Amino acid sequence: MADRRLRSSLLVRLLAVSIVVSVLSVAATAWLAARVTTRAVQQERGQAVADGAKIYDALLGYAATHRDWAGAGPLVRELAHNTGRRIVVTGPDRQPLVQSAGAQLPEQASATVDPLADGIDRRAVGPFLLSDGDRRELDRLAGVALKCLTGPPRTGTVPTDGSVVQAAVAQATIVREPTGRPRVETSDPYPPTRCADALNVLAEPTAAEQRALDQLGTSTNACLKRQRRAPVAISLGGRWSTTQVTGDNSAYYRAVESCLAGARREQLTAYVAPPALLFVLDPRSPSPAGGFDLSPANQARIAGVAGLVLLVTIGATVLVGIRVVRPLRALTTAADRLRDGDTAALVRVTGHDEIARLGSAFNAMAEQRRHIEGLRRAMVGDIAHEMRTPVTNVRGWLEAADEGVVPLDRELIGSLLEEALLLQHVIDDLQDLSAADAGELRLHLQQVEVSELLTSIADTFAATAGGVSLRAEAPPTTWPADPIRLRQAVGNLVANAIRHTPPGGSVTLSARTQGSDLVIDVADTGSGIPADQQHLIFERFWRAEKSRSRQTGGSGLGLAIVRKLIEAHGGTVSVRSAPGQGSTFTLRLPLIHPQ
Repeated sequence: MADRRLRSSLLVRLLAVSIVVSVLSVAATAWLAARVTTRAVQQERGQAVADGAKIYDALLGYAATHRDWAGAGPLVRELAHNTGRRIVVTGPDRQPLVQSAGAQLPEQASATVDPLADGIDRRAVGPFLLSDGDRRELDRLAGVALKCLTGPPRTGTVPTDGSVVQAAVAQATIVREPTGRPRVETSDPYPPTRCADALNVLAEPTAAEQRALDQLGTSTNACLKRQRRAPVAISLGGRWSTTQVTGDNSAYYRAVESCLAGARREQLTAYVAPPALLFVLDPRSPSPAGGFDLSPANQARIAGVAGLVLLVTIGATVLVGIRVVRPLRALTTAADRLRDGDTAALVRVTGHDEIARLGSAFNAMAEQRRHIEGLRRAMVGDIAHEMRTPVTNVRGWLEAADEGVVPLDRELIGSLLEEALLLQHVIDDLQDLSAADAGELRLHLQQVEVSELLTSIADTFAATAGGVSLRAEAPPTTWPADPIRLRQAVGNLVANAIRHTPPGGSVTLSARTQGSDLVIDVADTGSGIPADQQHLIFERFWRAEKSRSRQTGGSGLGLAIVRKLIEAHGGTVSVRSAPGQGSTFTLRLPLIHPQ
């Protein structure tokens, strides 16, 4: 029942998540489509604006240089071909003057083509257009001026008036104006005075230009006279001057500019094409909105597609959910078995996805728990075994003394005391391990003279070594450590080495610094440890003798205590050994200790 409820709950959650994800996905898709469509429309509009500006400028230039629209057909067709637009030019009455193709005209024109409106187009020059003869003559004069400006200075006698012959300008070019008149432009705002005559001659108006200037000045001054303002003199380029008005007279300047602009329009009217309406149309569709809109039919299509996507997503999610729930149910069942004490509860792992990784982690956890449970049971048995022998001995001797079988003499009391001390030793070792496991093993760090500590330990065990020689080899070195705990760790290693070294052998204590670590070695010439057992020697109650004989003494906790004490210092302990060649235990203590 619980499994069915779990499966139903997971399916409901997955279905809810799938619906939310689907709705969000559809909404995101619609938003993205709208964004893409909007961007496409904006790009299309930008291209249309660019095409319209290009067409308008080309037709404005034609109107500025022609008297009518009769010859604009080739230009209009070329522009339509290059831009892909339909172009229609009509008069103010909307009657076509020239067009690239027939089309239904919209209510509003794209633009009005008038070279004299909103500022006279610079290409509208009218009577100022040079004849071929005048152009050739001015080109010759421009060449003379250019050669004077860019050529080397003239050689000759140094002027007696103290002036300096000027060098040529850095750069000069000929620029042609819309009227056909050449103009020399230089990089030097103050050209050499030796070229002034050539430049002045080039700037002089031709006869035709002078007549046009006179006509323009007459019209401009007539306008100013009607306003009772002083006349002006007009020069090429639309510049004007007067000798009757000085100082800052803004109203006069505005009146001159207005009269000059009106006179120019009046003068150019006969030389430019009449105003016309320009229509630039998209040839692909007469609808301004393009091929797709949000009509009810299109909205229904969008809703249908979104609903289909939603159903497909929900179906796929349900199938995936069922596939996900199946291994989760297996994990739940295995976890319940593990909770009830079945350490063999494992799950079948297939694939390499997250669920498979979860199953592998669960199996590893179950294996670790089974291993820990085995160690716990072995430890309980080991403790019972360690306690049983001395307790049985004490009980047996006390019962015999109580019944009068043996006398309670000094020898019996000594034997009972030895057994009690053995029990106390086991209990103290267990307390140390318990404190280390609980993180309650406190260190009192101070500077320890390592050579003195090793020598003292060697002297202490020398009296009970049983024919095993001990020696300490260490240079004078001080190191921060807990002296009592460090003596206990090294002492356990020395006692263990003496027990496994036959008479005539030796145990060597040495110390050295390696980088930022202190390294202490306890080496013996004993029986050694097989390679397949070296990873077990720091386990609690482990002995090489499978019979658990106490001939060699010890509680089986010494090496486990050594590891805990060194780890409390932030260090490590390791062993190198070969059967029949002895063993070397290495303690490595870092300079920086945990606080």
